[in-house]
Amino acid sequence: MATLNHLYGQAVGVLGDKALKVIQELGEITVECLPEHYLDVMATLRDHEALRFELLVDLCGVDYSTYRNDTWQGKRFAVVSQLLSVQNNQRIRVRVWVQDDDFPVAESVVGIYNSADWYEREAFDMYGILFNNHPDLRRILTDYGFVGHPFRKDFPVSGHVEMRYDEAQKRVIYQPVTIEPREITPRIVREEHYGE
Repeated sequence: MATLNHLYGQAVGVLGDKALKVIQELGEITVECLPEHYLDVMATLRDHEALRFELLVDLCGVDYSTYRNDTWQGKRFAVVSQLLSVQNNQRIRVRVWVQDDDFPVAESVVGIYNSADWYEREAFDMYGILFNNHPDLRRILTDYGFVGHPFRKDFPVSGHVEMRYDEAQKRVIYQPVTIEPREITPRIVREEHYGE
């Protein structure tokens, strides 16, 4: 655990005021920062000779609106990145809080970590988080005509529209969801003289 404590001290010392807070918890280190310091934090973690987090291995959006099934008292959306230092054999997490819950925008880190490209597209597609200066921000998992962002916690479970192939029109068509709610009562099957 001395290595984790050492990394914690280095992160606190090197990032200084750029980090909102550095958390050491559950055998992991998380750096939280505000959007105005996000690019600087990511570049520092990559370039500082004591840290050298040269790989971004994951980036995702998070919707905290009903975190732990409770009322959340902070910003709704965050962008979370997992960084790896091959040289030092260490990992660190970076979380940036997106300031506007109604129109979430974060800076793109593709210029710092080119592996962020498709991850940011996925966060845009699934959560509706826009990334300033992304080279090609468009949907990646849903269809281009898709309405909404399916990983948001307020997105309806059945969605808004469904698509199907229409034999008469010889093309795929979109229509409002036609799933009707129903109550499912399990059927109990027992042998004829069960329990006698």
